[in-house]
Amino acid sequence: MPASQIGATDVDPLTLSVFDLPEQLSAKADPALIARDEEHFAAIAASLGQTFTDLTGRLDAERRAPGGGGRQAVERDREVRRLSAQLRALRRYGLDLCLGRMVSADSPDPVYVGRRGLTDGAGRQLLLDWRSPAAEPFFGATHANPMGLTSRRRYRWTLGRITDYWDEVFTSDGFEGHAALDDQSAFIASLGGSRSSRMRDVLGTIQADQDAIIRAGSRGALVVDGGPGTGKTVVALHRTAYLLYSDPRLGQRRGGVLFVGPHQPYLAYVADVLPSLGEEEVQICTLRDLVAEGALAVVETDPDVAWLKSSARLLTAIEAAVRFYEEPPRTPITVATDWAEIRLSADDWAEAFEAPDPGTPHNEARDRVWEELLTILVDRYDGDEPENVLRAALLRNAELRTAFNRAWPLLEAATSSETCGRSPRTCAGALPGSAPTRSAPCNAMTRTPGRRPTCPCWTPPGSVSATRRRRSANVGRTPPSPPNAPAWPPSSTT
Repeated sequence: MPASQIGATDVDPLTLSVFDLPEQLSAKADPALIARDEEHFAAIAASLGQTFTDLTGRLDAERRAPGGGGRQAVERDREVRRLSAQLRALRRYGLDLCLGRMVSADSPDPVYVGRRGLTDGAGRQLLLDWRSPAAEPFFGATHANPMGLTSRRRYRWTLGRITDYWDEVFTSDGFEGHAALDDQSAFIASLGGSRSSRMRDVLGTIQADQDAIIRAGSRGALVVDGGPGTGKTVVALHRTAYLLYSDPRLGQRRGGVLFVGPHQPYLAYVADVLPSLGEEEVQICTLRDLVAEGALAVVETDPDVAWLKSSARLLTAIEAAVRFYEEPPRTPITVATDWAEIRLSADDWAEAFEAPDPGTPHNEARDRVWEELLTILVDRYDGDEPENVLRAALLRNAELRTAFNRAWPLLEAATSSETCGRSPRTCAGALPGSAPTRSAPCNAMTRTPGRRPTCPCWTPPGSVSATRRRRSANVGRTPPSPPNAPAWPPSSTT
């Protein structure tokens, strides 16, 4: 056998042992300890070989079948992709689909846990999918809470063969038929493994506290906080695979997962993890990939500009820029219909602009303002036309729409950012209690190097008007400086 991965079609259950234990672990090769595993792995090998043959035949048949058209062609292509993904998974892993086994107090028969579920032709379960609820004790059991287990065994795989294994026992009965615990176990050795350019496969060594996060409910946001090297990425990736398996909202092609990383080297480091867990449809990208301008973005070389962009105060400046596009007309307009002319005063516009709830984003608030304007006009009409007819006429009124679009236009992120950087008027209310020092654009945002930005967001407090009621309550006060914020401008040694 060449020194390469043993795949689903390579294992002969009659001639090749799956165990390849080194001499110093010869005690673990005792048939009393591994004979049952050998028998089970032989059944897994036979099932994998048959599965591989069946999938290959089905894929060939699908490819030879007429493509058809419309929905039929879409379904055929989807089936080809599904079968191809299953074959890739089988080629990636052979017997090392198996992570380990567990024995419960209710039954002496071991249950083997794998990267994916596997049954033989008779319907006997050979591998339990690691994401299923029944597999949770394999990862979550501890001596304080054994979760019904008497023992657990984890395997260490090298090139498709077991080069070590580690037994844990949770009750006195669990010692029977198990190898002694030792510091050279698969678990301990895997924790001490050296780093490489790609994240190591750690599914077999997931700990109880990590597994609890991986299997946490999917309603709402989940924040995992920790220092470098504490396993945040491991948990995030395995949770992704778990949710794709268990969350009904992601099943039957109703949804998907986007994994966002900080930069391409990071994505390259973790790229192989999700396919190794059986998930090949997850999309991965960086923040730069999510915006059209990302391909042209470069590293900011000016430390002054970089500091300004990294400060939370910039958010307040952007909010001020957005408010620049929320200006109700100061003069009344007359809206002409087929039945009457309806006057819309400046106070009416101001009333409509106050309609959205506090904190509503600009583009979402736009619909609420428009509805309020229509309501004001309908209430002011004293004719006999039905309300639905009048509303339909107002919706078609070009003059009203033009006035509204000028007063509250739809915005893109680039528009408000550019306004913040180039218009001193928008910066004037960026922070409550601040005022512009001069009527010029913020030169830091317009990338003039070596000059202190004149944006009022960064000047000493002065006197400005109150913020709009629509803004969320916490924006109504000057945010504190970021921790350890440098003096402006930063020194050359910073």
